[in-house]
Amino acid sequence: MPKLFIVSLGCPKNLSDAEVMAGELAAAGWELTGEEDGADAALVNTCAFLGSAVKESEKEIKRLLALKARGKLAKVMVTGCLVEREKEELAARFPGLDAVVGIHALGLAAKALDEGRSYILSAAGPLESPKLKARLTAPHSAYLKVADGCDNHCAYCLIPSIRGPFRSKPVEALAQEARNLAESGAVEISLIAQDTTSYGVDIYGRSRLAWLLNTLLRIKSVKWWRLMYVYPERLTPEVIEIMRANKSVCRYLDMPLQHISDRVLKRMNRASTEKSIKAKIAELRRAMPDIAIRTNFIVGFPGETGEDFSRLLGFVKKTRFDNVGVFKYSREPGTPAAGFPGQVPEDVKEERAQALIAAQSRVLDVFNTELKGKTTEVLMDSPLFGRTYRDAPEIDGRVEVASGPGPALKAGDLLKVEITGAAGYVRRGTAV
Repeated sequence: MPKLFIVSLGCPKNLSDAEVMAGELAAAGWELTGEEDGADAALVNTCAFLGSAVKESEKEIKRLLALKARGKLAKVMVTGCLVEREKEELAARFPGLDAVVGIHALGLAAKALDEGRSYILSAAGPLESPKLKARLTAPHSAYLKVADGCDNHCAYCLIPSIRGPFRSKPVEALAQEARNLAESGAVEISLIAQDTTSYGVDIYGRSRLAWLLNTLLRIKSVKWWRLMYVYPERLTPEVIEIMRANKSVCRYLDMPLQHISDRVLKRMNRASTEKSIKAKIAELRRAMPDIAIRTNFIVGFPGETGEDFSRLLGFVKKTRFDNVGVFKYSREPGTPAAGFPGQVPEDVKEERAQALIAAQSRVLDVFNTELKGKTTEVLMDSPLFGRTYRDAPEIDGRVEVASGPGPALKAGDLLKVEITGAAGYVRRGTAV
């Protein structure tokens, strides 16, 4: 049986696509391997959200093609967002590729690799649950893609042009997907989409995230449900109440805010305002004082003034987010913002990014001081470390756990841990 090695770059949504293709390829007779040495073929699932991601994807393609040229691989296939960004030009730039597959043709991955063909569909069809899927995450933690595409058209973003319009999967199909994940060993399932809070608007006429959550909560073997990519203005009181009332829905939200200055938010074509963002955070903390909020901010967006940045810096210092991702604005061809006046110099972007990172580091120091001596639940990702509900897999922090005199710890264990120390996003603790 020929062996296939998969490299998936970028976000969990991309990894979910890779799992669909892995399922198709496994069913077609390919043995999936985590070892590059000895593989007969390689699949690189690319990211192309930013110029830096494009460079990383191109570097990986070149590396794998070099292995092929030396006889280490027989075939190389490229899939993912870079395919959608460049279309047929990608195969022309890398003539050594054996197959190219776009994100709307995941089910054709095995056929493309076997026949040495390209499949790039021009339009996105209805989103369906995959008939075949091979898990590429740890057995105890999984992603459930509830929707794909985006209708938000933020001024800096290529996602609508890459992934197409927003499309949801039906509730019944997602419930079956989730049951399959639970049966395969998942005790943590993270709900993902470009905009999870818009779930259902395309097929049910309005957001039905609350209905979906209530349906999924019937699967009792899943201990943690986690919401990722939440838009604050679409987070309803009904969803907040479900989070508050159900212990198995993590009191954690990944809520990319991007900025706090109304001037910048408007130029970004975001629906939020400073007032609405602050009101939503206050509403969440009233309902759940222990809620953890992760967010992302973009610094150096065209037209961002020193005053705009000062508002953002003060907001981060005062609001005390659990986790913050800081991105320097990237001028992406094909986006409205690429043509905006007032492009910010690179050195100013860097200075602002470092200032924001430093501010969040000081917030983190206070969090860590408060954590010391407290006992919290930890889901183990390995025998040596795990995560609290405040930390999403592969994104946020972790807890290094010293086991007691009992049985050895293992991935998937959910246990009480006393926090004994912390530095940055790495905490230390002892199993109770």
